[in-house]
Amino acid sequence: MEFYGKRNPSSYMDIEKKSFNRSSNHSPLRTHQIHDHHLSPTRSMMTVKPPASPDSPWTLSPLHTPSPSLLYHCIASLHRHEGNIYSIAVSPGLVFTGSDSSRVRVWRQPDCIEKGYLKASSGEVRAILGYGNMLFTTHRDNKIRVWNVTNSDSFRYKKVSTLPRKTSLLVLPRASPQKHKDCVSCIAYYHAEGILYTGSRDRTVKAWRVSEKQCVDSFVAHEDKVNAMVLNQEDGCLFTCSSDGSVKIWRRVYGESSHTLTMTLKFQPSPVNGLVLSLSLNTCFLYSGSSDGFINFWEKEKMSGRFNHVGFLQGHRFAVLCLVAVEKLIFSGSEDTTIRVWRREEGSYSHECLAVLDGHRGPVRCLAACLEMEKVVRGFLVYSSSLDQTFKVWRIRVLPDEQKKVCLDDGNPNDDLKRKMMEYEMSPVLSPSWVEKKLLGSHFH
Repeated sequence: MEFYGKRNPSSYMDIEKKSFNRSSNHSPLRTHQIHDHHLSPTRSMMTVKPPASPDSPWTLSPLHTPSPSLLYHCIASLHRHEGNIYSIAVSPGLVFTGSDSSRVRVWRQPDCIEKGYLKASSGEVRAILGYGNMLFTTHRDNKIRVWNVTNSDSFRYKKVSTLPRKTSLLVLPRASPQKHKDCVSCIAYYHAEGILYTGSRDRTVKAWRVSEKQCVDSFVAHEDKVNAMVLNQEDGCLFTCSSDGSVKIWRRVYGESSHTLTMTLKFQPSPVNGLVLSLSLNTCFLYSGSSDGFINFWEKEKMSGRFNHVGFLQGHRFAVLCLVAVEKLIFSGSEDTTIRVWRREEGSYSHECLAVLDGHRGPVRCLAACLEMEKVVRGFLVYSSSLDQTFKVWRIRVLPDEQKKVCLDDGNPNDDLKRKMMEYEMSPVLSPSWVEKKLLGSHFH
């Protein structure tokens, strides 16, 4: 196994800034095909198998997918001509994207027709989070904006507050102890208490009581940049990960605003870039994606509440940059340009890689996903963005067991196909120079 040392998302983001020109505040996302200067998503150009029947919009996964359990297709692909998309968030009926621009773009689900935008005074929106009609965004000035959004016939928004609040004219802005000293890279919101958590490259985590617009706690969480965080809404535990290679679990002290470290999970020296929780009625699993290409996962003990390391997922050939979970499905985005769909088996630690989505041509930096009900069919919508400056929407359906057999009977893979799939699955982790070559070469043009 090959480790990358102190490699983290900011390392290749520095390279991308040299490779791409900064976008202007008025540079919108555009589709691959522009008609009359209006934005309208285009169908992705994919080589797929024909659908099972003329009435079905679903297509089987590409041949490198080792499972007949999943059907998917890319329903929209948008290209941003300048700059990169740093963040994605979903809320009922809407998708939000953050980029170099000071405008947060708003798209309609699932076809990504543009509904409007939110205009801030600062750009480089590194993190977005939606809850109900509230939206939280982080910006280049190391501040957090809180918005109220309304999705009706026409999209409307109102900025509620900026965290931290503006200081008095008698106090120098640099003297504010509440403001992060570096980029705010991740956010999480505790619904029950109305507390917003922010993690930064300055190694700190801050807790904000949104109703009071105040920072109620601030602490140094890691020895290096905080890359991601996730919060368990059931007990309020906060999970953070860092380029120092650790995952830490924090809990708020009862009756106080301060937080205490309850557990440190460190299973590899490689930077940890993404975190996600997968919850069900009787189980709680924590997944972390790191720069060595592995996804480690832990299970929470029912009695003690401790998290025990129970395994890892291997498949990506380069760093795992982002993770998202919906029910028992885990989606992982990687520097190897692919998105993998994993499913955890009921009552065990076994996982199956259902599909490898390979529509991007650059590292997949962020993901978002949600459930979708289409008539009686239960499916998923996955939104992805990459350093190839594209934003894609994937519609996914996991087949019931009885339909898997039909797909297998319709066409079993031959020996050559099986061999190719095994070669793809067992490919080693690539050299760290891969991303530099891709970013600096003609790969992105």
